[in-house]
Amino acid sequence: MSILTWNNGQYLLDGKPYRIISGAIHYFRVVPEYWKDRLLKLKACGFNTVETYIAWNMHEPKEGEYVFDGMADVVSFIELAGELGLHVIVRPSPFICAEWEFGGLPGWLLAYSELQLRCCDPLYLSKVDRYYDALIPRLVPLLSTHGGPILAVQVENEYGSYGNDSSYLRYMRNGLLSRGVDVLLFTSDGPTDEMLLGGTLEDVHATVNFGSCAEESFRKYREYRSEEPLMVMEYWNGWFDHWMEDHHVRDAEDVAGVLDDILTQGSSLNMYMFHGGTNFGFYNGANHIVAYEPTTTSYDYDAPLTEWGDPTAKFEAVRSVLGKHGFAPTCPLPEPIQKISYGKVALMERAELFTASNLEKLSEPVNSVCVQPMEKLGQSYGFILYSTYVKGPRSRQKLYIEGVRDRAQVFLDGVALGVIERWDPQPLEISIPAGEAQLDILVENMGRINYGPLIRDPKGILDGVRIDNQLQYNWTIRSLTLEPGALASLEYKEQSVEKQEATTPLGLPGFYRGSFEAEEIGDTFLRFDGWNKGVAWINGFNLGRYWNAGPQCALYIPGPLLRKGRNELVLLELHGCAETREIELVNLPDLGRTSAVDDAVLNFVQDDKL
Repeated sequence: MSILTWNNGQYLLDGKPYRIISGAIHYFRVVPEYWKDRLLKLKACGFNTVETYIAWNMHEPKEGEYVFDGMADVVSFIELAGELGLHVIVRPSPFICAEWEFGGLPGWLLAYSELQLRCCDPLYLSKVDRYYDALIPRLVPLLSTHGGPILAVQVENEYGSYGNDSSYLRYMRNGLLSRGVDVLLFTSDGPTDEMLLGGTLEDVHATVNFGSCAEESFRKYREYRSEEPLMVMEYWNGWFDHWMEDHHVRDAEDVAGVLDDILTQGSSLNMYMFHGGTNFGFYNGANHIVAYEPTTTSYDYDAPLTEWGDPTAKFEAVRSVLGKHGFAPTCPLPEPIQKISYGKVALMERAELFTASNLEKLSEPVNSVCVQPMEKLGQSYGFILYSTYVKGPRSRQKLYIEGVRDRAQVFLDGVALGVIERWDPQPLEISIPAGEAQLDILVENMGRINYGPLIRDPKGILDGVRIDNQLQYNWTIRSLTLEPGALASLEYKEQSVEKQEATTPLGLPGFYRGSFEAEEIGDTFLRFDGWNKGVAWINGFNLGRYWNAGPQCALYIPGPLLRKGRNELVLLELHGCAETREIELVNLPDLGRTSAVDDAVLNFVQDDKL
């Protein structure tokens, strides 16, 4: 049994001075087969602790239904870390930010219009309590006071960046204590007055988050906590990417210099991220500082380990600084994981999304006078299709979507009219012939906001559809969650390249399927050159979104998702496919990253939080 405490400005582990040198690895962004590889690389860099958030929406994807296996097996991840000789910091706060969908909150919360997030709203607290009753008993046996590896547990996450309900923070603290969490509790916030005032409790250890200006940040912290140990719970050593932006990178020597400053001042730290991983499926988040900005599938973060787990120049720089301060590697660096080019794959089978038979396999229709957001129909992720009939004639009128969340493709009698996007919601011109025409609007949830005051982010169409000033009513709505079981039943038709119809960037959405043989298994990367926007699956596993808007130009496929022999690849292409209907699996991702042997010249892009 080990106990982490503090006294006279320093941590004590079983009564002896101790410094936490932690790196962040999120179990839910890494396939379980690679957890050991990433954790050993953490040790090989000189770290003694791993930190992970716990994502509520991974564990309760549907209300009252809990998942704690596969990529959601947090218990096995923590147990493995302990077996490898690492301590663990756990951050189970209902809200985690993390550039993760809805900051980890489950989308079904938004079905309750009256529910207020992250405060002492009784309805919200009742949902948290039920979840904690399922989660916390799984963690208690893993606490260091019970012989496990967990040294510390977070009460709430960067709460001072959101609110100032101290009663809520006390409720969260008391909820952990009453459920048997008897290790060190802490909060984490940015180093500003309002964040430290709003996000901390006097009787709970406070930590700070920043990416630079260590001396200045610690000085502000000391204005509020003069006796507690210095702890940077998030040292941001890189940054994440949004679609339609450049890839964010930061010079390794700059990261090493700030790390040296932090350690020189006697602080402990958690490096966010040591290994970023991947936002598989529909779990990427989004930001809204000035406008809505969805996060890419890759969560590479320009971290010391790449998205696919290779050490970088930053890894070497960090290891050197840790060694200078007495934190040496405690195991050899594991061998690199094999990467394989499987070559081009022909996707010659197509299943039309809008055919009646396929829509019936994917969803149940709901008739509604008014449009409804996803959550009111029990849907959290994926796409939602709104269909109605509009009477004509109408000539060159304007179609408006009020409250589009987040990207709507509009079709009239099966012909694409255009796209209306949340970040630039310009109306489309529409003309209706005499009689009537079918209007279809396919809306994509591109990720709920994960940070700041706008996290309440329902999806679909929130307010209505109007043509000029006339609101449109009487809709058929279909929730397209795109679960693997439903995808397997789609009706595909094989089409040759010679017979395929010409497609444009505003073509009709459809599923494309193909297969390839694998004689040996290794990591690979799916390049989507020539394709436009959509979602990819390998052997039924949702790899995430692709989009030629960049900066990401390939999807990472971990080797454990493949199998020897035949492998099935499916794309939902929203606009139009490559002329050859081919896609390529390569062994180099070309994501703007550098390895440990590259000559890296990387410029840091200042983050949004500073």
